[in-house]
Amino acid sequence: MRTFLLKAVFSKPATMTGPQPSAAALEEVGRALEARARRLYGRALSIRHVDAGSCNACELELHATNNAIHDLERFGIKFVASPRHADGLIVTGPVAKNMKVALERTFAATPDPKWVVACGDCAADCGVFAGSAAIAGPVSSVIPVDLTIAGCPPRPIALLAGLIALLDQAAAKR
Repeated sequence: MRTFLLKAVFSKPATMTGPQPSAAALEEVGRALEARARRLYGRALSIRHVDAGSCNACELELHATNNAIHDLERFGIKFVASPRHADGLIVTGPVAKNMKVALERTFAATPDPKWVVACGDCAADCGVFAGSAAIAGPVSSVIPVDLTIAGCPPRPIALLAGLIALLDQAAAKR
């Protein structure tokens, strides 16, 4: 047992770093998102995040968009605590039966015009949670979804690109 513990402590990590987008790519995507949000809303874009029963991998990536590296707020995008202050919802995870009513109430409390983003594979089609007795279904079976961002979990730059696509879609409707 001692040998195993010593090997674990002194060995290199078994993970590798993934490819990181360049700072210029992030800046370009962020500025495009900011321009679209200000053109459509005339102010900062406010997002309410709802965890409907996920494994928290999507939350980690979603929160990474707001950390010091990506700093989503510098592009005029902010997360809000109340759905009454939000322009739209980002929902992560499949909808657990315990979260179904809460998600419906959050959607109802968000002022119109609103949009919903299903973030990650689990929100889109229940992912690895499909068939579980605790799951009510994907987000689209509970509330209408305007955009699905694929990935398990989706990277921060994919989240930003998805929001750009959503704002372009909303601008086309106006």
